[in-house]
Amino acid sequence: MYKLVLIRHGESTWNLENRFTGWTDVPLTDTGVAQARQAGKLLKEGGWEFDVAYTSVLKRAIWTLWHCLDEMDRTWLPVVKDWRLNERHYGALQGLNKADMAKQYGDEQVLIWRRSYDTPPPALDANDPRGQRQDPRYAKLDAEQVPLTECLKDTVARVLPAWNEVLAPAIKSGQRIVIAAHGNSIRALVKYLDGISDTDIVGLNIPNGIPMVYELDAELKPIRRYYLGDAEAAAKAAAAVANQGKA
Repeated sequence: MYKLVLIRHGESTWNLENRFTGWTDVPLTDTGVAQARQAGKLLKEGGWEFDVAYTSVLKRAIWTLWHCLDEMDRTWLPVVKDWRLNERHYGALQGLNKADMAKQYGDEQVLIWRRSYDTPPPALDANDPRGQRQDPRYAKLDAEQVPLTECLKDTVARVLPAWNEVLAPAIKSGQRIVIAAHGNSIRALVKYLDGISDTDIVGLNIPNGIPMVYELDAELKPIRRYYLGDAEAAAKAAAAVANQGKA
């Protein structure tokens, strides 16, 4: 049996301000740092060991991983950063307040933008300063690979190659891996691994800073999935995420 640990980054400054973040590179709050360290504490207390860690190229995920590994006294582990593990791109919504958008467009429309599988938010203009096509961390990518908006279907389409080309082979080779990423890149993996339908994925919310564990069989099919720590606390944290987009 293989095991895989997934951690959504701790609370960011824009989580706190209830803003759509996407590919905007914002830091953790003090609460987010504490969540990341608590994740590391849970993993250390559980005797977890890893050979390599993976994260996105956004600092809220990178710093979550750093604080987690620091709490485990494992800062020396190799860390691989992959842009394909980035959060879903929220297009022209990036930087806007979720509750304000719900008041303007209605809870249902904002839920569609936040959670619909195949309906993206309005796209950014290619020259919008909120975009990332001039960001040096994406300089080696073709312009079309740097999105102007994404729905979850688009996120799945870029996360799955990372799974198939990098993550799954690492697990099958015997490497013990931990991934610190984002609500939607983790939802993309969960959708794929658990075979969740396009309709049902709308209801899945990932709490910040709580390690999610997959136990996988020889073919990397899930045996079970669970959160470390207090299950009730994880459920409450997921419910809080669900309520972010309401007026």
